Amino acid sequence: MERSDTTIVVADDQAMIRAGLVALLSAEPDLRVLAEAADGNAAVAAVQRRRPDVVLMDVRMPGMDGIAAAREIIDSTAGQTAVIMLTVHDLDEYVYAALRAGASGFLLKDAPPEELVRAVRTVAAGEALLAPRVTRRLLQRFAALGVRDAGSELSGLTERERDVLLEVARGGSNAEIARNLGLAELTVKSHLYHVMQKLHLSSRTQLVITAYETGLVSPGQRDAPSPRVQG
Repeated sequence: MERSDTTIVVADDQAMIRAGLVALLSAEPDLRVLAEAADGNAAVAAVQRRRPDVVLMDVRMPGMDGIAAAREIIDSTAGQTAVIMLTVHDLDEYVYAALRAGASGFLLKDAPPEELVRAVRTVAAGEALLAPRVTRRLLQRFAALGVRDAGSELSGLTERERDVLLEVARGGSNAEIARNLGLAELTVKSHLYHVMQKLHLSSRTQLVITAYETGLVSPGQRDAPSPRVQG
């Protein structure tokens, strides 16, 4: 059977970093870089032209920043192009804004090369990923936030859809959710699709945020370990 490569656009305003990322990813037999971009506008244009599976997006760039570009890309592709935010800045406002925009991952530029490659493969497979120390701080932020009314916000979900949403918030991959709930993996994907449609969300990370903000799952909940949010 013919191999299907994961296609990528790399967006970073620093030419040396951009070249390093392209070289690292191009060395992998299953990854293919389609285009490079030096700012958010160029990244959006490249995605519209090439329709990659994944975008590696720097947060701080001239003109349209990475978070605004990520939001536009995710909206215009209906979440079909996953975005990984890559930055030296692990500030909470960047993390939260990126996840609210629908980014599928957030990694720091000091991450080991193999972690970056694994992240690209993870989000291309429909999962999501956060750096562990980012996840810990994100949960602390959730703990400090007021909880929205889950009754009305999640009222349109079926019981099984709520179960799937809860498993996503606990960090389960599609395969793990299928095993835990006794479902086929394709059925899990179908439930996820319908949950996203009903809640008007476009990414797995947005599902996790909604589950925490509505109190469906809480930081420190005994049967809900800190979500690794990755496949």
